[in-house]
Amino acid sequence: MFELDLRKFKKYDKPGPRYTSYPTAPQFKDTFSHENYLDEIIRTNYGEGLPDLSLYFHLPFCDTLCYFCGCNMIITRNRDRVREYLKYLKKEMDMIRSYLLSDRLVSQLHWGGGTPTHLTPDEINELASYIKVNFNFNDNSENGCEIDPRELKRAHLEALRNNGFNRISMGVQDFNEKVQKAVNRIQPEDITRQTVQWVRELGFSSINLDLMYGLPFQTIETFAETLDKVIDISPDRIAVFNYAHVPWMKKHMALIHPEDLPLPETKLDILKMTIEKLTSSGYVFIGMDHFAKPDDELAIALKEKKLYRNFQGYSTHAGADLYAMGITAISQLKNIYVQNIKTEKEYFDALDKETLPVTRGYRLNEDDLIRRDVIMKLMCNFELIIPDLEQKHGIDFKKYFAWGLNNLREMEEDALVSVSDNKIEVTGMGKLLIRNIAMNFDGYIERKEDTAKYSRTV
Repeated sequence: MFELDLRKFKKYDKPGPRYTSYPTAPQFKDTFSHENYLDEIIRTNYGEGLPDLSLYFHLPFCDTLCYFCGCNMIITRNRDRVREYLKYLKKEMDMIRSYLLSDRLVSQLHWGGGTPTHLTPDEINELASYIKVNFNFNDNSENGCEIDPRELKRAHLEALRNNGFNRISMGVQDFNEKVQKAVNRIQPEDITRQTVQWVRELGFSSINLDLMYGLPFQTIETFAETLDKVIDISPDRIAVFNYAHVPWMKKHMALIHPEDLPLPETKLDILKMTIEKLTSSGYVFIGMDHFAKPDDELAIALKEKKLYRNFQGYSTHAGADLYAMGITAISQLKNIYVQNIKTEKEYFDALDKETLPVTRGYRLNEDDLIRRDVIMKLMCNFELIIPDLEQKHGIDFKKYFAWGLNNLREMEEDALVSVSDNKIEVTGMGKLLIRNIAMNFDGYIERKEDTAKYSRTV
């Protein structure tokens, strides 16, 4: 394992995109319309060798509010509201499906939220059955669902498993009771362990646990205790997210008192300890916030340089057309991004008018495609073979990216990257600051066109 230099973390700790897409969501245009999306769907559904489908369903409802949450969610216990939403989700599915060739296969399915298991087991069966009627799945498709163990019964997991789900992800954040109370997420350790036991008994192939550092009252000692418990539980994957306190974007985060948050130096100490503890326990650092066991598909894809990144994070399914349904959901075809309407009423109204519920989107130009290729290769492979990229895009790399390469000189001096005529290679330390490295190839940052507020990179 590489040596972690906290001075460099401090030096490069600044706001920056997470690059689940390029261009990033702040660049999406309100002028992108239902017609623009429909034209692209039709245009990309002819010919041979079409990519597989990746389906995402946004289920925004939650039982209680977690103060740290950065997701697009709705707090409700109104079951009629949930059923109404499911009715329109099916309607959107019908519209999308009517434009897709029937022989295109689904290689990836993900339910996110919110809390998908806010649905009852019967509602899970109803939605999952409707999806299976409308789409054909690969035999080895990756079907994942996010769950909340606090309001979960074994029947929820049985419904998911019986409908072909094979991956589960759930939040833990921190096992410390004081931290849990401060963020309004009371989740005793025994509930988490019981849920993991059920997941394993039911034969799910993979389980991921989400942790978060930078929450109120966390210390290096208390978070180490949480990590020890998680390592003992032994999930296949672990995500350790940096809490981004952005109350100007998520108003409920104002319920977290800034004076209770750990100091930046403490956060860095926690991060350093986390990486050292997880990697010494056998987990492979995948990139950004993710760790996986060596035999996990993510770790194998990283080794074979087949890793991919989309709005759900790191994935092994590169090249699939992502159709995302539900409020706020973001779709990604080869040359476009499309985001759905953000409120229920407007979402329902659009579908009642038989129009796709588009609120904004973006069509990539040639420069975007080149820069996306560079950024995604760096984010996923941690290296870039320059002659391959020049041949693929017909550019002189040094001229095209003169601004970024000039910026990389300081990063090379700090041992974050190694730059030669043929290759850019990210070092172990650089992998932890990959967002900073990628920003040097972002045309919107280079041209000072990106004025969005982002979370900090560390």
